[in-house]
Amino acid sequence: MNTIFALATPEGKSGVAIIRVSGENAFQLFEKFRCQPVKPNGMGLRKLIVRKKLLDEALILCFGEGQSFTGEKVVEIHHHGSLAIIQKCLSVLGGIQDFRMAYPGEFTKRAFENGRLDLSQVEGLSALIDAETTAQLDQAQRVFRGDLGKIVGSWRKYLISSKALIESAIDFSDEDIPQDLLDSIKKKISVIKVGLKKEIDGTIISERIVSGFEVAIIGAPNVGKSTLFNSLLKRKAAITSNIAGTTRDIIEARLDLGGIPITLLDTAGIRSAKGSLEKMGVELALERAKNADLRIFVSDDNTFDRFGLKILDGDLRVNNKSDLKQNKNADISISAKFGDGIDKLLETMSKIFKEKVGTASVAINERHRSSMVRALIAIDAAESELKSGMKNIELCAEEINIAIRAMDSLVGLIDVEEVLGEIYSKFCIGK
Repeated sequence: MNTIFALATPEGKSGVAIIRVSGENAFQLFEKFRCQPVKPNGMGLRKLIVRKKLLDEALILCFGEGQSFTGEKVVEIHHHGSLAIIQKCLSVLGGIQDFRMAYPGEFTKRAFENGRLDLSQVEGLSALIDAETTAQLDQAQRVFRGDLGKIVGSWRKYLISSKALIESAIDFSDEDIPQDLLDSIKKKISVIKVGLKKEIDGTIISERIVSGFEVAIIGAPNVGKSTLFNSLLKRKAAITSNIAGTTRDIIEARLDLGGIPITLLDTAGIRSAKGSLEKMGVELALERAKNADLRIFVSDDNTFDRFGLKILDGDLRVNNKSDLKQNKNADISISAKFGDGIDKLLETMSKIFKEKVGTASVAINERHRSSMVRALIAIDAAESELKSGMKNIELCAEEINIAIRAMDSLVGLIDVEEVLGEIYSKFCIGK
């Protein structure tokens, strides 16, 4: 297998650049740069010599086989981030026999192939690199450190144990199955079902942590929705005026709410539209509001329910223009124009979403969810077959096998090539 290398830091001029080398012959680079080797799992300051001239003085880290990220021999060259030095180092490495530039995600692929990461951890690493908020970071770190793999491992252990008990039950084919054996199988299956359902339900929130929760600001024209939108963002993102119907389309903006990604939606004023364009805006506002994770109903006249949108548990009723009038039916009173009550509204929103984030699954994407759903369907079928006792015991065993295969695909023990290609294509070359 070739020894691969790549720039592991962003392209461009920088204070320090890092070139990573991985493979059986990684330590040959010391001879090429005419410097004293660094011992495995050690570091040292070395002068890099190219054609009898000093190229740079670099800090070099060496990792022995089984001790690195990829599981192979790895060398990292930490040198000054001059474009000329980077280009020359890569050129020298490319001239070593069996050395080549790495493909996108190839270091991570080797880590997977060498058993350093399971498939879910590879996905967690991708999510870790893409994380923009602390909630996304926390979620990615849980997957990257192997939490999903551990949960799946415990489920798989229960499934294998259940299968062993079923095979024991088959030995009683000419007799009645001992009740305690049947109860033990049912209990193990029940435990797995509870865990699977909880994780499946939590994937909706997990995906929202990645894509962002949607918050729709809803209300009649001229109640101050766009002014509130700008106040929450602390910048002018929406046009405000005294003319009813100024906002025709939905305006979206991202907001980091205490580390939680939010997509804030400023919707068209809800009323009986006077023209086709405004009518389209109202219809779009109603549609997006129905699907939002949180709806903020804004009013300045004590009217919140209008045009088919009912206040539901979890919605917020906000009385705007509190400097002019009060609204006893509101959850919060604010003055979007002067900023009164905005901090309290943000605090309330943050509390709502922290509670939602607390119910997130360790599984973070549709592939995870799909595998768990397949496993749950098979386990439900196995449980159903158990009700017939010995009559369908072999069918029960086969459903358990299907569930085990679904678990295996979740962590990458089987059916991984197509998934891996999609995942690695999103990595940079140095990862």
